[in-house]
Amino acid sequence: MSAPRPPRLPGGAHRYGWFIAVVGVALIVYASLNTLRTESVGSQGLKIGSKVPPFAAPLALGTIEGDVNVARKANQGSAGRRPACSVRGPQIVNSCQLAEGGPFVLAFLATRGTQCTRELDRLARVRAHHPRVQVAAVSIRGDRDDLRALVRRHGWHFPVAWDRDGILANLFGVAVCPLLTYPAASCRPRASASSTTPGSTGTSSRSSARHAG
Repeated sequence: MSAPRPPRLPGGAHRYGWFIAVVGVALIVYASLNTLRTESVGSQGLKIGSKVPPFAAPLALGTIEGDVNVARKANQGSAGRRPACSVRGPQIVNSCQLAEGGPFVLAFLATRGTQCTRELDRLARVRAHHPRVQVAAVSIRGDRDDLRALVRRHGWHFPVAWDRDGILANLFGVAVCPLLTYPAASCRPRASASSTTPGSTGTSSRSSARHAG
């Protein structure tokens, strides 16, 4: 006698299951980062359920120079000439593009924060066991060559962007290092986690590429 066939999942169940899986990975990440705890409002990042600010940031290992584009519409001055969501490419980390692929983990770090690199290594190990989970990181200020060397030395295979002037630190409320946020496909954070050890950020200055493209 043949075994009974499993019931068909209702429409949308696969997508819902995918979201649950990502939330599960987020919890694993949180548990793995054993230095995490609830911090003050300034260190918790975005408010849960708020909209993630759109951004297009140059990939650390790429050749595009300039600041992060955070424009919500065209011709927003220093924020960007084009809407950030429309600025895409193989050397760009785009929050809108990440959201289109489903829930993701977004980590913020500083190259001079040793605590940051340790936690990002842990995140990389978790991702290795869950390769379908989207992970991206943003380094706040600092020297880009130092960041490139850091990414290569640690063998991080997820995209790492460079926030040269620190605009995303302000928009995401990054006060400690690292800060992890878990936006859903709606681009609204479901959870945030931050380390108890503040990272040290460097300074930077160069001309803007927010107007690129």
